[in-house]
Amino acid sequence: MRIALLTHEPFFPPSGGGSAEAVYLVEEFARRGHSVHLFCPQFPDSGVIAGRMHLAIHPFTKWEMGRYTRLRNLKYLLYPSALAAQVRRKLLSDQRGRREAFAFDLLFAQHTISAVAAGKLRRELGVPVVLNFLDYLTGFMETWPNWVMPRPVVRALTRYELGLPRRYDVEGVLTVSTPLAERFAATGFPRERIRPIQYGYDSSQFRPAEVAPANSPSVVVMHGSFDQHHLGAIARTAVIQVARARPQTVFRFVGRETPALRRFAAEVRSAVPAVKLELPGFVPYAGVAAQLQSADVGIVPYEESNGTHCAFVAKAVEYLGCGLPVVSTPLENLSRYFAGEPAVRFAQFDGESFGRELLAALDTPLAQRREAGLRASQRVASELDWRAVTGAAVDAAEAVAAGRPIAESR
Repeated sequence: MRIALLTHEPFFPPSGGGSAEAVYLVEEFARRGHSVHLFCPQFPDSGVIAGRMHLAIHPFTKWEMGRYTRLRNLKYLLYPSALAAQVRRKLLSDQRGRREAFAFDLLFAQHTISAVAAGKLRRELGVPVVLNFLDYLTGFMETWPNWVMPRPVVRALTRYELGLPRRYDVEGVLTVSTPLAERFAATGFPRERIRPIQYGYDSSQFRPAEVAPANSPSVVVMHGSFDQHHLGAIARTAVIQVARARPQTVFRFVGRETPALRRFAAEVRSAVPAVKLELPGFVPYAGVAAQLQSADVGIVPYEESNGTHCAFVAKAVEYLGCGLPVVSTPLENLSRYFAGEPAVRFAQFDGESFGRELLAALDTPLAQRREAGLRASQRVASELDWRAVTGAAVDAAEAVAAGRPIAESR
């Protein structure tokens, strides 16, 4: 097949979170002999990467795109129409002077923003479309302050996002979780066109340390993009509680020092001036594992929202891959997928409950933590390595291109 893969994120190097999947997805398409044309924001050395990965890259250059770019939300709103126009120009350019018209066999969109572009192109190009939802993007806005994102606006946006597959009558929808698949099905979109593929990780990078770190003091780690919904009252209350009960505990937050992270650190330090915070800043995706392997417990202190309930939080999988026990709020997908998993503790959606579970994890003897962590690492390596996840995604894409329901692709 000749595939147009659309994304709103720079392709390489992956920055973690949802952006990591695209690289492994392209590798799987190429491994099966498919030709990939990647439409994405410009990034350094794109020509070198294109040659190395055997794909055609068509960089978007009208304006800078990225998770931390200025005026990000405005650019996200404008990007789908501009991206769709770029795909049209590519087709017109390649059709000139050809006896046979250049065409794509499939449009494959990563994330919600590119899904809008693919939907706009579907009918005019007559090409089947697969929308790959790596999260419920607008659902995260439910935890934003009302003055930033008024609730009526959030409700309208979340309805719009869930309605995209029906609006454009696409042939296939992939989701990062079963709860998100269920929400799309509840809109009336045909269930046979939906397939949960979960979210993966690179088991060759995120693996347990050869020797368990005997940290004294203990190290609690969290990594990510530290957006508005990552560090709220639950995280703040829990860290303050644990810092007071175990003053020597180190709290390591690996990622860019966003306004949300700086505000969080200031509030915690105001409550516990002697708290031990480590803020190493942005670490390339390939270096994150080392930050995890030298810690004791990983945390996912997300506030409750449709976005967090429908996510398959990448950090939780990567913690487990490194053999770390995890403390998380009871996010719907995580609590369903890891029900009964000894290496994962689920608190309630309040800081005091989270603090208690984190203290219990830290008080667990090292040998017991290590044993549970190693078993969990083996499980996720078997079930959620990128080969398994992207294999399921490409199975579904091939089924769509062949006119078969996604449910029959395995």
